[in-house]
Parts: sequence; C-alpha cells; structure tokens
Amino acid sequence: MKQRTKPLLIYDGDCGFCRRWIARWESLTGDRVEYAPFQQVASEFPEIPKEQFEASVQFIEPSGKISSGAEAVFRTLTYVPGKQWMLWMYERIPGAAHISEWSYHLVARHRTFFSKLTRCLFGQHTEPHSYVLTRWIFLRMLGVIYLMAFVSLWTQINGLVGSNGIIPVKDFLQVVREQIGLERYWLLPTLFWFNASDVFLQFLCGGGVFLSLLLILNLAPAAVLFLLWAFYLSLAAICREFLSFQWDALLLEIGFLAIFFAPLQLRPRLYSKSPPSLIVLWLLRLLLFKLIFSSGVVKLVSGDPTWRDFTALTYHYETQPLPTWISWYVDQLPLWFQKASVALMFAIELVAPFLIFAPRRLRFFGCGAIVALQLLIMATGNYCFFNLLTIALCILLLDDRFWPTRFREKVLGSQKHNQSSTVVLSKSRRWPKLVTLPIAAIILLITTVQFFNMFRVHLDWPTPIPTLVRIVAPFRSVNSYGLFAVMTTSRPEIIVEGSQDGETWLPYEFKYKPGDLKERPHFVEPLQPRLDWQMWFAALSSYENNPWFINFCVRLLQGLPEVLSLLKTNPFPDKPPRYIRAVVYDYQLTNFSTKREEGTWWQREFKGLYCPILSLRGG
Repeated sequence: MKQRTKPLLIYDGDCGFCRRWIARWESLTGDRVEYAPFQQVASEFPEIPKEQFEASVQFIEPSGKISSGAEAVFRTLTYVPGKQWMLWMYERIPGAAHISEWSYHLVARHRTFFSKLTRCLFGQHTEPHSYVLTRWIFLRMLGVIYLMAFVSLWTQINGLVGSNGIIPVKDFLQVVREQIGLERYWLLPTLFWFNASDVFLQFLCGGGVFLSLLLILNLAPAAVLFLLWAFYLSLAAICREFLSFQWDALLLEIGFLAIFFAPLQLRPRLYSKSPPSLIVLWLLRLLLFKLIFSSGVVKLVSGDPTWRDFTALTYHYETQPLPTWISWYVDQLPLWFQKASVALMFAIELVAPFLIFAPRRLRFFGCGAIVALQLLIMATGNYCFFNLLTIALCILLLDDRFWPTRFREKVLGSQKHNQSSTVVLSKSRRWPKLVTLPIAAIILLITTVQFFNMFRVHLDWPTPIPTLVRIVAPFRSVNSYGLFAVMTTSRPEIIVEGSQDGETWLPYEFKYKPGDLKERPHFVEPLQPRLDWQMWFAALSSYENNPWFINFCVRLLQGLPEVLSLLKTNPFPDKPPRYIRAVVYDYQLTNFSTKREEGTWWQREFKGLYCPILSLRGG
C-alpha cells in the first residue's frame, strides 16, 4: 500500500446507486477526501479481497487504517463541517453501530431497488443543490409584493389615519403617550413617535415604494430589507384595525427573515454571491409549514360543524369579505363538488406541508400542490397579497437546478455555472452564524409555543418563555396563522346612507364591497381596500365593538374629502348630509335564472338598523 496524504474512499464503480451517493459525498467533502472505484485501485490494496470491495465501500486513512460499510461512510462525512456528530453517535451510543451496519447491508443487498427509489425521490442527481438563483427570484418577488403593499396603502393612508382620517394617528399616539411611559417605544414600535404628521405618513409610504424598487433592482438588499421592514412595522403599529390582517403579519415575518437571507453586498452580482444561509432558508420553509399546516388544523380544532361535515364551501363563496365574479359561478356548483373541494383543501393543508421536509421530487410535488391551492383561492377571493406571499415562500422549495437551463444561462451567464448547475461562488460577506443561530433559537422556541396553543394544549412554561413571547410580540415578526377557523354561514352587509331631511336616504357606494345588487363582484388582489374589508368585520359584530365606524360616520357628516376618497360615490357632492344611518341587509348570491331575468348578482333582505341615526346637530 502506497503512502497517502489524504483519505481515500473506494466504491463499486459498476454500481449506479453507489456512483450517485459518491457524487453527493464528494461535493460535500471537496478535495479533503479522494474517491476511486475499486476496479481502478484494487491492485494497490491486495490485503482487501474483491468480495469485500463488492460488498461495501472501503475508507482508507493516511495512517493505513481501513474501515468499511456504515463506519466508512461516517468517517468520510467527518470531513464535512458539521457532520462529525454521525461518527460520534456511531461510536458512543449503544446499538447505533449495529443498527447502522444492518441498515447499510440491507441497502447494499437491494441496490437495484434503492437505486430506483433514489431516482424517484431525488432525480438524476443527489448532490446538494445551490439556492443562489432561487434566492434572487425570491427577493425580487418580495420586492414586488412590498411595492404593491406600499402603493395600495399610500392611496388610502390619509383617509384612514391622517389628521382628517377615520382614526387619526396623532390622537392615538397622544392617548398612548398619556397612559404609558417610556415603555411605549417598545410596546408600540413605530417611527411616528418622532413625527406624526400627514407629511410623514406620505413619506413612509413613498419611501416604501422607493425602497421596494431598490430591492427589485438588487441594490443593497439587506439594508433595504431592514428599512422596508421598519417602515411597514411603523405603519402597522399606528393603523391598528386597518393593518391588522394576517397578510400584514406575514409580510412582516417574511420581511424580517429576508434581511438575514439576503447577501450583504451593496451591489451583489448574482454569480459572485455567497450562498444563502441554510439556517434562514429552513426558517423560511418552517414558516411556510406553519402557515399552511395551521390553516388546516385551526379549522378542525375549532369544532365548526361546517368544516367537519365538508359543507363549509357551500357558504364560503358568498360570505367571504370580497368575492370575485368567479365566486358567483363556483357557488352554483353542486354539493358533491363543494365537499370534494373541502376534502382536497384539507389534503393539501394537512399533508403537503410535510413534503417541505421530504427529498427533492416530493418537495417539488408539495410545492406544486400548495401553489395550485393559492391560485384557486386567488381566482375565487380577494386576499390582498396573502397568496402571493405564500407562493413566494414556495419558491424557496425549488433549487437552482429546477429553473430552465436557458433561464439560468441568461441570468447567471453560461460561464458561471457548470454542468451540474452548481453556481461558482466567490467568497463574500454574509450573515455569520453568531447572528442567525440566536434568531433561529428564538423563533423555534416561540413557534413551539404557538403550535401547542394551536392544538389547545396549555402547558406551564418556565417563566422566561412567556416573557420572551411578550417581548417579541410587538414586532409582529413571529406570528400565528389560520384563516376562517369558523365559517360564517350568512352575510350581513352594512349599507351607509345619508339624508338632509331624515326622510329621503341616499346610499354611499363603496368601491369594492357588495352594495348595488347589479354590481359585478370585482378582482382587487393584490391591492386591498382597507375600509371595505373592515366593513365586513364590522357587520359581523356591533358598532360598540367597532369605535372606528362611528368615527367614519362623523367624517361623512363633516364631508371630509380624505375619507370620501375611500368611497366610490358621494351622493352629497354639494353639501354634507345632516343625518347618517347604517342599515343591515342579509346578502346572498343569486342563481342563474334570477341573474338572467333581473341582471342581479346579489339579492338581499332588510334586517334593521346597525346603529342609531347620527347627526352633528342633534337632528
């Protein structure tokens, strides 16, 4: 045996299964370990019988020590940073060596079967895949979503929380300042503590648009992402009801993690970037798991009979906040179709999330199932940018090899990737584990608490854990999710009307929520009419539980243009009304015959007043 300076792993070169896994290990160990088929080097090791070469891999150390089977694999992987624990378990844990060797020889005796299984699960290549191009696509998509969010809010911000808006930010902050001391800066993290003017509202929205464009253009992505997160958090903190939706929380959570997922260069070139942090990649995948799985679980643990008997979708299309015109058509479909749709939804929400952690091809299948569900939801309902955010997370289930070769060549440059599509990376700065590991530990701990709460398992956690949850909560970046845990089975709709004499009442038409029976439901996503959405929630409750609604009516009595701009029509263009009333109707989608005869998409039944008639002059 000749003297070697590096360890050598010898394998069966005629075994396709062996070649695939050797290629994976070689990509992990790099030039720290040499590899060779026994057909080429067996003569150098006459002390090892050919039968032994054929039965298992052989690991030859520079000292001449020979290991075989599972032990040889684990000793090879000790040359991979972070993989030394495998050999430690093999040597130290009772029974681990026996189980490992038994498993190894079971696979070795059935290589043909496991070779086919490997191709089925991993494809033709088992090497670790890069995510540089995937990260590039994800961050561009996140930039587009941020752009949509800020543009949508910018067009509404003065009417919602401006000085003449429904819930002025200045008044809110003044109350908080009087009731809470310096702790307010932590409990309500917002830049508006320093300036609560209408100009600053416009500045943060406009600044968010500008920063979104910088992210799309790939300029200083980490710094830009931090500012985007800080700007949106500042707005969410002071907009209260109008920015309290799950997609706002999801945008903040994804945006926070994206800060540590992005490269640290000011103008990073795609082919010279360092690979993204695998810790943060898996935190984002965990977020996708939490988001989808929670959506299925909350429907079951709520005890809602419509989910348990699979009839929920017979109500959903007409009772959801802002249906689309496609919702009307889907609502006409027979009961068996609606029940089958619920079954399919549960299959995706409760099973597909586990494929996130599966081998490559199963992971791709899970990705496709979740994306398909999101597209169906987008077609039948308006949920702002919620579905786009979910699809953006699904992008992270795809590695660089997934993207078409022509696209990779166009973006990376044909000289920048080799035949295995692994991007050639130069060393550059990225977030150190000293930063990402503590963040991961905190998120995993809080997520564990959230999962126990989701399943309604209440434990007496050690005091530091609930304290940590309370400390992190104001930043809205580690959240719980789950839409429509209880299905609404009727649609009360508030119609706001004004009058000059208390006898003749004229309705205010909203831009997108149902009102006019002949108005076709709209597609609004990814934009969100915040007032229209809040009207849906208000109708499910009382005006006492929605103090903003009375403020809204007062603004109509005052005829303030900032609030009127949130509406489609103003029936009193010359002079504000003397009286405002809100009446409640029960709305239902019509059927084919009614729509054909009357041209109406909705039918309604009067239920009564929502709140007392209001007037600035006492009537």
